[in-house]
Amino acid sequence: MSQERSARGGPAPAPDTLNRLFFDALERGLPDALRFKRDGRWIPISHAELGDRVRHVARGLQSLGARPGDRVALLSENRPEWAIADYACLTGRFVDVPVYPTLPADQVVHVLRDSGAVAIFVSTTAQARKIESVRAEAPDLRTVISFVPTGGHADMTLAELEARGRANETPESIAAYRADALAARPEDLATIIYTAGTTGIPKGVMLTHDNFHSNVVASAAVLPFVGDDSCLSLLPLAHSFERMAGHYLMLTLGIRIAYAESIEAVRGNMTEVRPTILLAVPRLYEKMYASVRDKAMTGSGVKRRIFLWARGVGDQWANETLAKRKPGRSLALRYALAQKLVFSKLRAAVGGRIRYFVSGAAPLDPEINKFFFAAGLPVLEGYGLTETSPVISVNPPDDIRIGTVGRPIDGVEVRIADDEEILARGPNVMRGYYNRPEETREAITPDGWFHTGDLGKLEDGFLTITGRKKDIIVTAGGKNIAPAPIEHRMKSSKYVAQAVMLGDKRKFPVMLIVPNYENLERWAREQGIQAADHKALIAEKRVQQLYEREMATVLAGLARYEMPKKLALVERDFSIDGGELTPKLSVRRNVVEAKNRAAIDALYAGPAPTESQ
Repeated sequence: MSQERSARGGPAPAPDTLNRLFFDALERGLPDALRFKRDGRWIPISHAELGDRVRHVARGLQSLGARPGDRVALLSENRPEWAIADYACLTGRFVDVPVYPTLPADQVVHVLRDSGAVAIFVSTTAQARKIESVRAEAPDLRTVISFVPTGGHADMTLAELEARGRANETPESIAAYRADALAARPEDLATIIYTAGTTGIPKGVMLTHDNFHSNVVASAAVLPFVGDDSCLSLLPLAHSFERMAGHYLMLTLGIRIAYAESIEAVRGNMTEVRPTILLAVPRLYEKMYASVRDKAMTGSGVKRRIFLWARGVGDQWANETLAKRKPGRSLALRYALAQKLVFSKLRAAVGGRIRYFVSGAAPLDPEINKFFFAAGLPVLEGYGLTETSPVISVNPPDDIRIGTVGRPIDGVEVRIADDEEILARGPNVMRGYYNRPEETREAITPDGWFHTGDLGKLEDGFLTITGRKKDIIVTAGGKNIAPAPIEHRMKSSKYVAQAVMLGDKRKFPVMLIVPNYENLERWAREQGIQAADHKALIAEKRVQQLYEREMATVLAGLARYEMPKKLALVERDFSIDGGELTPKLSVRRNVVEAKNRAAIDALYAGPAPTESQ
C-alpha cells in the first residue's frame, strides 16, 4: 500500500477578527477572568475591569500619536498587563511585536529596528534599563511605557498611560472606540512575531487577525473545554503557542487564566490554582516524569517495586484503552490499585483537577506520554509553527494516537512532499516574513503551501513527525539519520539531561550528553567516586563507562549505522543565556557544535570504532 500523502480537516471557520472574539468574550462577565499573585494572595481581574483597562490603554496610545498599523513592542513576562497591552494594540488597530523577556539587549534592538516599533511596553526596571541601553540604536522608538515605576528609566508608567486614556472619556468616545476596533478586517496585520530560530537572525512572522482567529475557532472545536475550566499560564506569551492557545483561546472560551509567578514557582502555583488544563512544552512533562521516577527508584526496595509494577500495569491498561478495547476484570482491578498507590500522587502534585495537558513546540517521548495517559492525565499532543499561527494538527481527546501529533484541524490541509517534508495550507498560514519578500517566496508556494522544514508521514489522517529536514545527518557512507527520535530515547535515561547527536558528512555518528548531575552525583557517591567539581566528575573513567553502558542499553535496537559510536560528556547544561537553547527551549545545534568543537574533533581524531561497536 502506498504511503498516505495528504490529509485535511473540516471546512475553514468563517473569516473574522480577534477583536470580535475579545468583545464577545467580555460578555461572559466573569469576576475572575484573569488572576495574578501578589503578596501571597491571588488577585482576580474581572471581564469588566479587563475591558475598561484595555480601552484606556488603547486610547492612551492614540493620545501619544500612535496610528493604525504602527508597531508597538511588548517586552514582558507573563502577567495580566501583557494581556491588557496586547488587546489594547489589537483594538487600537496597532501591530504589536512581542519580545521574549530573556533576550539580551543586542537581540531586542534588532527586533525594534527591524519592526520600526514606535513604542514599547516593559515589565520591570531591569527591562526598562535594557531598552535604555540600546535606545539610541532604535530611531523609530518614541515612548517606553513601564508596568511599574522605574525611577526615570522609562517615559511613563502603564498607570499614567491609562489615566491619559480615561481623560475626557464619554459614552460617545467609548462607542467610537468599539466601532473602530470592530472595523478591523480579517486580513489586517495583528502582530509580528520574531522567531528565535535555531540558526540565523530572527525573522518577523506577519500574522493577521484571521490567521489567529481561524486557529482559535478550529482549536476550540477539537479541545474539550467546559464552563468552569481554569488554566495556569506558564509558557512565554511571546511564543505563538501560548499566545493562541493559552491567551486568545482561553479568553474566547471563558476559561479563567492564572499567571504563574515564574517557572520555578510552577509546581507550587499548580497546587494553589488547581488548573483543569495546562499547556506546556515536552521539557516540563519530561521533568515531571523524571521527578516521579527518580523519587521511586531511589526509595526503598518496596517503593521501587511498587512503582515498576504500577508502571507496567498502567502500560497494559493504556494499550487496551488506546486500542478502544475494554480492559479485562483482572487488569481493571490491578489498574485501580496502581492508581491508588502511585498515579493518584502524581495527579495531586499537579493540583488534583487536571483534565487535559496539551503539549506542543517539540516532540514528546511516547513512553512519557503513555505514562501520563495511564495516570489519568492525558496529553493532547499537537504540532505547528509560528508561521501557522501555530496549530496545524492536534490529537482529539476521544481518539488519541500516542506517537503522532494528531489530525489537521478545520481549514488546514497537510501534504507530504516527495522528500517527506510536511507542507501545510490554510487560513492559519502567515502573510509572510516582514521585510523579507525573497524568504517569503521560498517558504510559501504560489498556491499557498507552506514549507514547514519538518519531515513526517500520514496514517489514517494522523500526522507523525519523523525529523527536521535541516537536522538530518547524512554520513560519509550516504546513510540518512534523523537524530531527534534517537536523542529523545537517550534522554529517557535518568542520568541524561540533554543529548545532541552529530555526524553529518562524517564516517559515523557521535553523541554529546549533558549529565543529569543530581542522579550522576548520587551514583558516584554510591561508587565511592570523589570529584572536586563537574569537570573532574565527567573525566572519571567509571563515569565514562556508565554513559557508554547507558547509551548501549537505551539505544538497543537501532540500525547499526544509526547507533552513535562514541560519546562526549558536556560539563555545563544548555541554557538560553548561553545561546544553546532558544526561548522555547529548542536546541540550537550550530551553537552546541561550535561550543564543543574541541570535544567533537577529539572523538573523530581517536581510533575509529570497530564494526562491533
